[in-house]
Amino acid sequence: MRKKLSQIQLILMDVDGVLTAGEIIYSAAGDELKMFNVQDGMGITLARMAGLKTGILTGRKSELVRRRAEELKIDIVSQGSFEKLPEYEKIKQQMQLSDEQICYIGDDVLDIPVLKRVGFSVAVANARDEVKAIADYVTVAEGGKGAVREVIDKILKWQNKLHALIDQLSR
Repeated sequence: MRKKLSQIQLILMDVDGVLTAGEIIYSAAGDELKMFNVQDGMGITLARMAGLKTGILTGRKSELVRRRAEELKIDIVSQGSFEKLPEYEKIKQQMQLSDEQICYIGDDVLDIPVLKRVGFSVAVANARDEVKAIADYVTVAEGGKGAVREVIDKILKWQNKLHALIDQLSR
C-alpha cells in the first residue's frame, strides 16, 4: 500500500454516497438538497495545499455539486457521466497522469470500471459489497461522514505531508 499511496497525484471522487451520505432531498418546490461533510472539505483543502489535485466524477448532474466544487477549488468536475470509464480516460489524459498516479473513491457498481483501473481504489464503508470486494482499501467512515477525509489523511501520511501541513496551519 505504501508504494501505491506514494505515487498518488490525483484524488477522484464520486459524489452521492461518497461526498454525501447518498441521500437526495427534494423540497416541495422541487429544489434538490445535499449535505456535505466539512471534514471532507478540509481534507480536500489539505490535499490541495500538499500539491495534490482533486476531482469529481459523478453520474448525476447537480448545481449544488458545481457550487461545492467551486468553493473547495476542486480541479476537475465531471458530472452526468453514467459510463464513467470513458470520462476517466479523458481526465487522465487531460491531467497527463498514469493510472498508478490516481486514487478513486466510489460506492456503487457504476464506479467499478474506474476502481479496477486506478492505482489506488477505495470503497467507502457503506459501499455495495461488489465494490468493497475489488477495492484496495475500504474506509472505516461511511460516505458523507468523513470517508474522503480518511482517505486523504492516509495518502498525506504515507507521502510524509500531513504533519507539515498541520504544523503550518497551527502557526
